[in-house]
Amino acid sequence: MNEEIEYRIKSVQAGEIQDYAYIVKEYQRQIFVYCWRLLGSEHEAEEAVQDILVKAFEKINMYKPTMGFSSWLYKMAYHHCLNLIRRKNLQRKFRINLFASTNIAADSAAQVIERQLFSEPLSRALDQLNAEERNLLVLRIFEEKTFGEIGEIMNKSEEAIKKKYGRTKTKLKKIMEPIKEDPKCVNFKAEIRNKI
Repeated sequence: MNEEIEYRIKSVQAGEIQDYAYIVKEYQRQIFVYCWRLLGSEHEAEEAVQDILVKAFEKINMYKPTMGFSSWLYKMAYHHCLNLIRRKNLQRKFRINLFASTNIAADSAAQVIERQLFSEPLSRALDQLNAEERNLLVLRIFEEKTFGEIGEIMNKSEEAIKKKYGRTKTKLKKIMEPIKEDPKCVNFKAEIRNKI
């Protein structure tokens, strides 16, 4: 663990709350990117990061250095995003059932831009994975976490994470095969395949 972060955490736990600003500055961007990749929405990710960092501040006295602070924070972000995804899926099902006979609105400009940022074929493929599978890929590929760190975040053994990763990787490859490639996305897709 970063010695400066460890010092700031102990300082905040001792009541020096102004030191939490350093922790926020250190982790805010990477937690934002992680949430954006999981939630698929910049706006939802911005709100999620605020909620997560407030929750982390409120629970910082519960943090013990047996787990890396980064893993502790990612674990909190994972559970928060998972709850948001579940809530969104429930709302979507409710809306579909409620308004089955009416047309659903077209994608907003922000949704179109987000899809372009994350590559259309990859975004469509990730949408077909469940939240746990998507999280596993995001943590391993984009956040470059070790299987041990991912295990801490997801409350699973390192061996279970490796097996789940292998199955998820195979599933993603099968999903992406039939998708017609956009020339803009070919390089990004090749890069992802190399990481997988």
